[in-house]
Amino acid sequence: MNYRNTRGYLNCEKAVYHGAGKLQMPELQPVNLDVADTPMIGFNYAMSEKHPEDKIVHFFLDDYQFDRVWNKPDSYLSVLHRFKAVVTPDFSLYLDFPPVIQHYNNYRRQWCGAYWQENGITVIPTVRWSDEESYKWCFDGIPKHSLVCISTFGGIKEKAVAEKWMSGYHRALEVLEPSHILFYGKVYPQIDVPCEYTCAPNLNVLRRTEASREKKAGMCV
Repeated sequence: MNYRNTRGYLNCEKAVYHGAGKLQMPELQPVNLDVADTPMIGFNYAMSEKHPEDKIVHFFLDDYQFDRVWNKPDSYLSVLHRFKAVVTPDFSLYLDFPPVIQHYNNYRRQWCGAYWQENGITVIPTVRWSDEESYKWCFDGIPKHSLVCISTFGGIKEKAVAEKWMSGYHRALEVLEPSHILFYGKVYPQIDVPCEYTCAPNLNVLRRTEASREKKAGMCV
């Protein structure tokens, strides 16, 4: 039986992409998109969003909340199509993960992005790294001179990991030479940005803040 006609082969039955680097990470096409004042919404709220056309879907969540886009990729194409753009899923590259798991999660991120682009979705590449060893493969398949997305959550506040984060960030800039960076999270003073950048509003946080204000206002009536 030809595996391409069956299910459950780690999506190889759906698509096998031309890869970059020694590990053949699927390659993405560069994207240029105006992201100014464009809020980002977590995938966990994407299906219930009533006005998706001016929002960007992010996956800076616990992996279990979006593993399904890899497990059943076709089931979520119509959902993601509704949005202005999506960033590639941020499958974890924790420092204490075995290298093979890091490679696999990096591959899944790149594969999803390539599959979404193939299906007409506007995709912004997420840039993610682990330790210095990961620099050999974690940027493979991400286009140069493109808009990219980088999360600053957890990378700067903790002193123990701040140096590792900054090292990976500088290597990403060196390798990818991005045209524009969409930051998810705060752009701290020590983060030098040599290109245009946008600090995206987090729609989930904005809505929680607004709900809290309305609740307090109601208590004061």
